Amino acid sequence: MLVKKFVPCIYLYNGHAVRRLTDTSVVETDPLRLVRLYNESNADGLVVFDLSTDDAGHEEALDILKEICATAEMEVTGAGNVKRLEDVKKLLYAGCRRTVLDYTKDSNVALTKEASQRFGRDKLLASGDSADIFAQNRELLEAYVSGMILLNPHQIRETQAAVALPFLVEVNQIALNKLMEIFAYENVCGVTGNTINDNYRDILALKGLCKENGILVETFEAALQWEDLRKNADGLIPVIVQDYRTGEVLMMAYMNEEAYGQTIRTGRMTYFSRSRGQLWLKGETSGHFQYLKSLTADCDSDTLLAKVSQVGAACHTGARSCFFQEIVKKEAEETANPLQVFEEVYDVIKDRKIHPKEGSYTNYLFDKGIDKILKKLGEEATEIVIAAKNPGANEVKYEISDFLYHMMVLMAEKDISWEEITTELANR
Repeated sequence: MLVKKFVPCIYLYNGHAVRRLTDTSVVETDPLRLVRLYNESNADGLVVFDLSTDDAGHEEALDILKEICATAEMEVTGAGNVKRLEDVKKLLYAGCRRTVLDYTKDSNVALTKEASQRFGRDKLLASGDSADIFAQNRELLEAYVSGMILLNPHQIRETQAAVALPFLVEVNQIALNKLMEIFAYENVCGVTGNTINDNYRDILALKGLCKENGILVETFEAALQWEDLRKNADGLIPVIVQDYRTGEVLMMAYMNEEAYGQTIRTGRMTYFSRSRGQLWLKGETSGHFQYLKSLTADCDSDTLLAKVSQVGAACHTGARSCFFQEIVKKEAEETANPLQVFEEVYDVIKDRKIHPKEGSYTNYLFDKGIDKILKKLGEEATEIVIAAKNPGANEVKYEISDFLYHMMVLMAEKDISWEEITTELANR
């Protein structure tokens, strides 16, 4: 049985969010504001339709889409203005988990096999406004794409009969109770469109209604109930909070039963404030929400470890982490966190670019420009190849280190972060 998803969408035109595919009246001048609202509402995904018609508009939309993907706490699917294979690549490189081929255009149909072989069928969806379009291309779709977006809610039954693939349905106006009827179709994996956009605040309630009707939806299910945990004398349990990407410890707080339940229900970290004697939704006043990725109990079930996606700073002082006051430290060789080493070296390189230092080799490279950086990168890549032909690994290790340094200079020159690189690798 498919998990049914509530997927808002953004129709992007001239940098703004507009009403729908056929109506370019502006509904929001800042698309990122909508993304943050959808994050807070526990949406299951986001579809972004680029409604630009030329290459310049497409490039502008890609820049916005990159920001959307960086802000979204959900998978982003990119659609619209795909004319060639390069456009599929650009959507994926902007951070989209999937891209959509418009099957009302023969040129997009023709791209299917090549795009699937290049990027993988799991990266591709097909969109269309009639079951006939899908039926005519059934073999191609079932071989090379992972799902579809149906742009006509009156064709659900016919689409399900035409192709054995899961599909989202774009619905622009419908009574919310009718969603249950749509979700009853076996191959419908979710609903998108203005029905979700206009009712994003109700997503949690709608998920509850789905569960009551035996419809599988995307929610956290707690393996341990509150009564299974060992509380302190005040009936609370401490929670250690950690960045799910880097492993950095961010803060420590407490939960009572209500905070525990609300955290699991909403996916946003909620605590109990001992000083105020009330619930505390992290980020409610600052906007620095913590989105739950996993929650684990220790061996005694008396302490929780929450791995989160942190928006902004975790500490009320404005620091990223509450743990910054060093008390004592023994000077000893430590096993370095690889990502932390990359970040620290990269930060130094970026600082050199902003604050040049006389005699700095890094500044020499920046001053000489992109051609010099690329020449050195090519030389270092060749040195790795030569070193790898020799016995032993030490020489290879040194040459790889040189290559990575020059690669980070290129990253700084092109304003590419390690987070973007690791996210891309994780997506693959």
